[in-house]
Amino acid sequence: MLELWQTLSALGSGAAVGFVLGLIGGGGSILATPLLLYVVGIAQPHVAIGTGALAVSANAYLNFAGHARRRNVCWACAIVFALVGTVGALLGSTLGKAMDGQRLLFLFGLIMVAVGVAMLRPRRERGAAHPITNLRHCLRTGVAALLAGGASGFFGIGGGFLIVPALIWATGMSMANAVGSSLLAVGTFGLATALNYALSGMVNWPVAGLFIAGGLLGGMAGTRLSLRLASQRNTLTRIFAGVVFVVAAYILYRSGSALRLAG
Repeated sequence: MLELWQTLSALGSGAAVGFVLGLIGGGGSILATPLLLYVVGIAQPHVAIGTGALAVSANAYLNFAGHARRRNVCWACAIVFALVGTVGALLGSTLGKAMDGQRLLFLFGLIMVAVGVAMLRPRRERGAAHPITNLRHCLRTGVAALLAGGASGFFGIGGGFLIVPALIWATGMSMANAVGSSLLAVGTFGLATALNYALSGMVNWPVAGLFIAGGLLGGMAGTRLSLRLASQRNTLTRIFAGVVFVVAAYILYRSGSALRLAG
């Protein structure tokens, strides 16, 4: 039975992640693990990563359905990327489970810095046409998927900031198609990672359910607000990148201190 504070904080943290995802279209899932650790109060880093991966997966699939309805998905590339990348996610999550929790958190803090830098880089828009799917595109997609899936599984993150540019590099598809197509991979990688962690008892199911419910409500609110603040999206993204840097610094400080004490 969850305590009242843990219940409310899980709902609130999930809402915060969903709100950011709806507001600026990405990046929010990188906060799932630190929120579960330092706000919800999950003590074990591996449990926080496994629980966060499940919540990220559910939110990604919900957002993917919306993009599919708007025909922003290149299905052939999305399916190839999701299937091949899932192998990488399983390998990456298996390696992550075997690593010391504080070392994994320290590396997670470094990847957060990379996410913040990626969010600050201007996105180059391409034409709206779907790419031509051929053998060369599929081979490049498979290589990119294996690498992105491995990173996603290892850190227990959605990995959209890796998957979107990887899809553009592999196929030349438009940004809109890459974002829509990436969500199938984000959801599938997260599910594979969560199931791998669940087999080792490293998923807190009640907290995951509350986090997902909060994310659904927050996502609807964030999407509505994003329509009103569309012209300020770049400013909002820069502000959020600053938040990511601050949280990354805190994680690096906490995990670095724990590693020094352990050493």
